[in-house]
Amino acid sequence: MRSLAEINEKILQKKATVFTVDEVKAQVAELGIAEVAKKVDVITTGTFEPMESSGAMINLGHTDPPIKIRRAWLDGVPVYSGFGAVDLYLGASSTVETKDGEEPRSRKAAPKILRGGGHVIEDLIAGKAVHLRAEGQVTDCYPRATFETTISRETINQFYLFNPRNLYQNFIVGVNGGDRTLFTYLGPLQPRLANAVYSNPGAISPLLNDPDLQLVGIGTRIFLGGAIGYVAWEGTQHFPIQKRLPNRTPIGPAATLALIGDAKQMDSRWVRGCYFKNYGPSMMLGVGVPFPVLNEEVIARCAVLDKELVAPIVDFSIPRRVRPTFGLVSYAQLKSGRIAIEGKTVRTAPLASMFLSRQVALELKQWIEAGTFTLTEPVSPIPMERSFLPQDRWTEF
Repeated sequence: MRSLAEINEKILQKKATVFTVDEVKAQVAELGIAEVAKKVDVITTGTFEPMESSGAMINLGHTDPPIKIRRAWLDGVPVYSGFGAVDLYLGASSTVETKDGEEPRSRKAAPKILRGGGHVIEDLIAGKAVHLRAEGQVTDCYPRATFETTISRETINQFYLFNPRNLYQNFIVGVNGGDRTLFTYLGPLQPRLANAVYSNPGAISPLLNDPDLQLVGIGTRIFLGGAIGYVAWEGTQHFPIQKRLPNRTPIGPAATLALIGDAKQMDSRWVRGCYFKNYGPSMMLGVGVPFPVLNEEVIARCAVLDKELVAPIVDFSIPRRVRPTFGLVSYAQLKSGRIAIEGKTVRTAPLASMFLSRQVALELKQWIEAGTFTLTEPVSPIPMERSFLPQDRWTEF
């Protein structure tokens, strides 16, 4: 029906018809796939959820005399410094350390302010000053041993997010069949199946509307943290050969993407540090993906509904990599607020913000309608045959 070049020309002329994925689903229900495909040029999707496999690359610029940083902290949060002299990587889930640089030995000794890398990244994006403490390896060309200062996004050279694993195509539902509360990356799971927590926003989630990644690839331009970003590679733990329903959507965790974007242009409204009790820091991140409507199949994929998508219910009370499940549940059931597990009614809650996920899609729609965001042709597809390799072998040293 259309080419990407034709769609971009309409965008630049501010004549493109752009729908959010919610609007497409509603229009399909009213008019059918063929009629909607005739009128829509671009579909926008979005999510706002925890993405702890994220982080920021930072180049400080050289000091005088120069320093070769080998240990460093930003507001007490350790950063990785095994690059060039003043290149640092701040992981979103890196945990604040005590003043002497040692990790707390117990929960009681942990800092009262529960901060981590995600909070520091949020502060830098917001333009706040952040304390830097660094220790160097003294060499002939890098004679300085220590350095202490404050930095902001305006006083450093590069500051960009490079996230190894974002945008899970689907995920699990966490429950706890045990006798005590469990504190997990899904938040607290109450004992005896008292609650269920899910992370993926379901039918509005970007990759569930492009199940075979036909529209997304390396080089795809996206909305990342309130600025323009790009798909850099497949994500870690990318598992596209997950079992799938007849509509091609996976029944559990499947494809993932690695994302990159200039954090100096981002908005802290869409990048927020967070903390999971007795688990650790993470980061809430807004990501939006646009889909060009090249043919009717694009509309058909984006018409998928919550009742047509499922996720596995996983029991975290079994401390193993492979945990027992209570079967599959639809996202329509999850979003109703109650599901049934072995005859028991269980309360459900999402980690993703449904409201802010829709706001991401809406803001991306507005960018495209204003002609400030065009679509890109991927330079290479995302591999769809990756298997998942666990570490089950024990090796003695």
